[in-house]
Amino acid sequence: MNKVIDKLAWIFIEDGKLLMVRSKGKELFYLPGGKREAGESDEQALVREIKEEISVDLVPDSIKYVETFTGQADGKAEGVSVQLTCYLADFTGELAPDAEIEELKFVDGNDRAVCSLAALVALDWLEANQYLPLISK
Repeated sequence: MNKVIDKLAWIFIEDGKLLMVRSKGKELFYLPGGKREAGESDEQALVREIKEEISVDLVPDSIKYVETFTGQADGKAEGVSVQLTCYLADFTGELAPDAEIEELKFVDGNDRAVCSLAALVALDWLEANQYLPLISK
């Protein structure tokens, strides 16, 4: 039986590039976000996770669903996938790594080699749907 890890993620695009984060001790970049805690709505969990990871406050009234992406979970057995329910949102504060995050990076299609598999699914969709400039693979 296949296992699905359910996560929420924030889509933030600046100057045609997508914000991604890299956890301490990891090599690949991921979309910022994380898992819901018991009783949390998607919006509550996303606001909490983004504050914990990159020190900014999402504006709750601006949170808008974008799409849900599924890809092989990095570092997990084959058949274990991660499902990313992704949202756009405005924020206040300065982007800065916090908690387990070591690095922030704005990526585009030229950075595929450093992106997690699930993040690549999102990146491809964002390019195909003109959220990001299309860059030849």
